[in-house]
Amino acid sequence: MGRFCSGISRALALLALLFVLREKGCWGLNPTSGDLEKSPHSDPDSWEALHRNKRSWVWNQFFVLEEYTGNEPLYVGKLHSDVDKGDGKVKYVLSGEGATSIFTIDENTGDIHATKRLDREAQAYYTLQAQAVDRFTNLPVEPKSEFVVKVQDINDNEPKFLDGPYLAGVPEMSPLGTMVVQVAATDADDPTYGNSARVVYSIIHGQPYFSVEPKTGVIRTALPNMDRETRDQYVLVIQAKDMVGQMGGLSGTTSVTVTLTDVNDNPPRFPHKSYQYTVLESLPVQSVVARIKAADADVGSNAEMDYRIMDGDGPSMFNITTDEVTQEGVIILQKPLDFETKSSFALRIEATNRNIDSNFLSLGPFSDTTSVKVTVEDVNEPPIFSTPLSQMDVSEDAKVGTSIGRVSAHDPDTSSSAIRYSIDRNTDMERFFNVDPLSGIISTAKALDREANSVHNLTILAIESQDTMQIGKGVALITVRDINDNAPVFAIDYETLLCENTMPGQVIQTISAVDKDDPPSGHRFFFALAATVAGNHNFTLRDNKDNTASILTKRGGFRRREQPVYRLPVLIVDSGSPALSSTNTLSVQVCDCDSDGVALSCGAVAYTATGLSTGALLAILGCIITLLVMVLLIVTMRRRRKEPLILEEERDIRENIVRYDDEGGGEEDTEAFDMVTLRNLNVIRDPNVRRDVTPDTPTFFHYPTASRPTYKSLPDNVVFREFIWERLKDADVDPSAPPYDSLQTYAFEGSGSVAESLSSLESLSTDSDQNYDYLSNWGPRFKKLADLYGNSDGASVFS
Repeated sequence: MGRFCSGISRALALLALLFVLREKGCWGLNPTSGDLEKSPHSDPDSWEALHRNKRSWVWNQFFVLEEYTGNEPLYVGKLHSDVDKGDGKVKYVLSGEGATSIFTIDENTGDIHATKRLDREAQAYYTLQAQAVDRFTNLPVEPKSEFVVKVQDINDNEPKFLDGPYLAGVPEMSPLGTMVVQVAATDADDPTYGNSARVVYSIIHGQPYFSVEPKTGVIRTALPNMDRETRDQYVLVIQAKDMVGQMGGLSGTTSVTVTLTDVNDNPPRFPHKSYQYTVLESLPVQSVVARIKAADADVGSNAEMDYRIMDGDGPSMFNITTDEVTQEGVIILQKPLDFETKSSFALRIEATNRNIDSNFLSLGPFSDTTSVKVTVEDVNEPPIFSTPLSQMDVSEDAKVGTSIGRVSAHDPDTSSSAIRYSIDRNTDMERFFNVDPLSGIISTAKALDREANSVHNLTILAIESQDTMQIGKGVALITVRDINDNAPVFAIDYETLLCENTMPGQVIQTISAVDKDDPPSGHRFFFALAATVAGNHNFTLRDNKDNTASILTKRGGFRRREQPVYRLPVLIVDSGSPALSSTNTLSVQVCDCDSDGVALSCGAVAYTATGLSTGALLAILGCIITLLVMVLLIVTMRRRRKEPLILEEERDIRENIVRYDDEGGGEEDTEAFDMVTLRNLNVIRDPNVRRDVTPDTPTFFHYPTASRPTYKSLPDNVVFREFIWERLKDADVDPSAPPYDSLQTYAFEGSGSVAESLSSLESLSTDSDQNYDYLSNWGPRFKKLADLYGNSDGASVFS
């Protein structure tokens, strides 16, 4: 009974709602019929008028469900006009988007159906126009009205992560709830209708390390202090489900790869508390002694560290640096090692992180120390000189065998082997010095010359007697002291010019001197004229007391004709002990100068004579006679030369190629080469006339008539051969024939050819049945052919 009352209540509520909608004219229902209809009182001819007693069409949206899978067309709705009386006079017409292709209308009843499956995501609504027309006249009885068919959404699209898969990072040791990344999924369904597009997120894989907020998709850390050194990467699977996650909703997933980034939360630690290394005492300076490394679980800049030597018994012997690639501490030798002096060293080394994070100081200290012991191993060392550089000096005039100095070396090893000395001859190529192999005394082996080599740099070798491979090297620097053994000379080769108009007492040259010697107090030179010219009347010398001297004239009026060159000996004395001197000659040339004293011409003046000497006349006469003899010889040789057959002005040297590229046979062509002559070789011809060219000079050679061969009885090939030989003979024996080079072409196949002759020239000599008399009727252009082929008279041409 209660269930029945509940049903009655629901029905009453529905009827009340429909009554309200009816009064408001909603859903396209007429108050009387419930369908879309037109008033019967309206005039069908006055449907264009805007004023009506009541609305004929009341439109609303039609709804059709998307993705309909039924076998029958889907019913959308019904159109009805109050003009339609049900007598079949009104026809309903549908137009607009999808009309006839998607939506159809029953023209009698106005029922609308959808014939295809609709996809709201492809098109959400369709705009159509409906019209009622007279069935018989097709005239509209109602104005065209527009309505919308809206596609109603269903949940047919799953959420999709358009930006997935995701890559994200979060620092290790992050606190609980640290945001990692936010993911977002989109659903193509209608977000305004139902829950089809309402998405919630959940984590399928990745717990308990991470969590995701259901509504926002924000991923956060779910555990505190996750350590990268334990695990540095996590792969999460995030699900997005529509229908607010309810059962029956569609879902999509994506992956999120989360990488824990490093922080400096691990201090450096040496694997061992002490290290021990052994090196040879011969290890060169700046060599690597050892490499040590403190382990740091961090990476990148968080694992960078610096090393330093804190203390030890050899802080100045070693240094430590950081290898930036491997982060190792590299111990480098700073000074030479000596086993005999110290055989081991103890160092204390500290490693410290460069980049310390203040948030993790509680995990420190971020440094560590270790001990390093370096043991020096003894090696057999070469001898060592007590003084690596020995400086000595010797006089330039020292006798051979003079002792200069002594070098000393010792064996640093405990064996104290005996030492033998020698000179590296690469540093004493001329063997000026010797060294005593036992005592190390250096002495002269040759006379020395300071001016050639003032310093000698010798390498002295000290060799162990027990092990000759152990060789020590020292340097002996020997300076040669100077003595006065070189006389002074002119500094340069002077070229002194003296003008003819020079006045007495005029300085014509200033001279100076040089000396190869190098006295400690410097050079001092004295100048004077040689005793032989001290009293000359031309020049004098003045010592300037500054290692120079001036040459002056004693008179004027010098003349080149009298004496073009003067030679003046000059004595130069140095200040050495003993003093050395030399005499140098100064040449003075007399020159003709202009008013400014610039020399125009110097030296001797050419002698000018009024007449020629006998020798000159004889030389000229001899030249003339020689020329005459040469001319006579040339004339005689030219006369003995063979006279040419033809004078030079008449000679015509040519290379001619005579080409007969002419078909002939035309009436207007009367100059063409006539091949008939090849057949009629016995025709009377002038033997003095050449067929290829016309000679400029007449011939003086006449052939006897009886010597001419008769060609009629000969075969064709013999005929032409004989003809060509005859032409050649004519050219050879005719003294008046010029030496022409001409090319004659005779085209003849011969009677023995298998294909016989292809030339039409033989047509008259064959027994052809062809009649060519018609050529005479073809006009004057074919007259020549008519004469050759048209009648029997033409054969006489070739007879």
